[in-house]
Amino acid sequence: MINQTQKHTQPLFTMKGNQKDPAEGWTSKKITLCFLALISFLYISYSLQFVSPSNLCRQQQSFTAHVQSQPKPKVSLPPIPQPITDTTPEKPQEAKTNISHIVFGIAASANMWGHRKNYIKLWWKADQMRGNVWLDQPVKMEPEHDHLLPPIKISSDTSKFEYKHPRGHQSAIRLSRIVSENFRLGMENVRWFVMGDDDTVFVTENLVRVLQKYDHNQFYYIGSSSESHLQNIYFSYNMAYGGGGIAISYPLAKALEKMQDRCIERYTGLYGSDDRLQACMAELGVPLTREKGFHQFDVYGSLFGLLAAHPVTPLVSLHHLDVFEPIFPNMDRVHALQRLQAPMKIDSAGLLQQSICYDKTRSWTVSVSWGYTIQIFRGIFSPREIEMPSRTFLNWYKKADYTTYEFNTHRFGRNPCQQPFVYYFSNVVYNKNVSHTATEYVRDRVPDPECHWKMANPSRIKKVQVYKAPNPHLWDKSPRRNCCRILPNTKKNGTMVIDVGACNEDEVVEVR
Repeated sequence: MINQTQKHTQPLFTMKGNQKDPAEGWTSKKITLCFLALISFLYISYSLQFVSPSNLCRQQQSFTAHVQSQPKPKVSLPPIPQPITDTTPEKPQEAKTNISHIVFGIAASANMWGHRKNYIKLWWKADQMRGNVWLDQPVKMEPEHDHLLPPIKISSDTSKFEYKHPRGHQSAIRLSRIVSENFRLGMENVRWFVMGDDDTVFVTENLVRVLQKYDHNQFYYIGSSSESHLQNIYFSYNMAYGGGGIAISYPLAKALEKMQDRCIERYTGLYGSDDRLQACMAELGVPLTREKGFHQFDVYGSLFGLLAAHPVTPLVSLHHLDVFEPIFPNMDRVHALQRLQAPMKIDSAGLLQQSICYDKTRSWTVSVSWGYTIQIFRGIFSPREIEMPSRTFLNWYKKADYTTYEFNTHRFGRNPCQQPFVYYFSNVVYNKNVSHTATEYVRDRVPDPECHWKMANPSRIKKVQVYKAPNPHLWDKSPRRNCCRILPNTKKNGTMVIDVGACNEDEVVEVR
């Protein structure tokens, strides 16, 4: 039997004999780890050389060289379109439209010719203008005087055309064909055909200024509406009224001539010549181009309110001369219009153009209608009020009140103190040395209105002198009223002196 000591010690000796030395095992592990670390370091270093910037650049260069060495594929692209050059030689620039490019057609009747030809003599210049008066039948001529008038033509017979309007006259068809009959005469170098009545006065220089704005090679139908809203409703707001004047470009007149007779047959129930003409324009698709300087003047009474506040546009025509009162007092109609010719010849562009200024020391408002009239009002009124025509006239439909005008108006003199002191044009002088005009306006001989306002009384002003430089290029710019300035006047008692001209920079007509 083996004792306990032997049982425990024998296995221990056996185990000890089979194991290695601990120090020797740790050394072996260190060697292994170092070897693995070295292998890892060499691998990482080898890998990093492929991602270094210099190596990437070398690889890119190598790849680019390889691609460039390969044959390039042939790609067929459409040719780049070249700009088309116009080989047509340029046309020389056309001269601006002048009076020689216009052919007038004046609608007239034999039974009124003896009287109304005097209106035509006021504006017709036989040595400069072309056109014809179209009558319904021959009239007796007076060679010693009538050589100053346009040639007379007899209109073609229009009795074959049906006319059904119950209150009109067959002659409307004859008059509507004036432009076409003028066209058929075959005149050369024509740009515009202008139609008017025998009781119409044209300011031909301003007519030319207006037509110069438009391309005469295009279709243009130019004119204006009636002053009466009811007239425009009854006929058309799209219609140019023949008495005020109608301008039709040459190519449009050519197109009209080809179809007008057929067109007339379709509108047997219309009243006048101008609405028949507009009906044909509608078929041609040509709208009305409005120019406010063409004046039909469908009014009765005095034109003073309309002329003293003329719109900011050149005055082109005046119509219905037999209907309204003479434009200057104490004169017949022809002599009154002759007086207007004096400022018209010197400065047609500025004729009737309104300016507004103030004499603030005396609390007066002054309105200048150059070449026609001066008004001095007690009190300070805004330009918005003064540029509005005063109702010195009656509507074409006499029973209609002031609401039937196609523009705003105001009552003439709301009370006696607000009635203006009126001065009419009497004389004009042009000073070549200073390139200025001097116009004179004399007080109308009417009783002073009774007024008890405690302010200076304009009745002591007997005469107004206006200095102004003519500006033929006034309408080449955007429309704007001229400015006026009341000049100090200490030497001439009873005379107001005014300067009129283009507004200075920052010049405003301010009430205060």
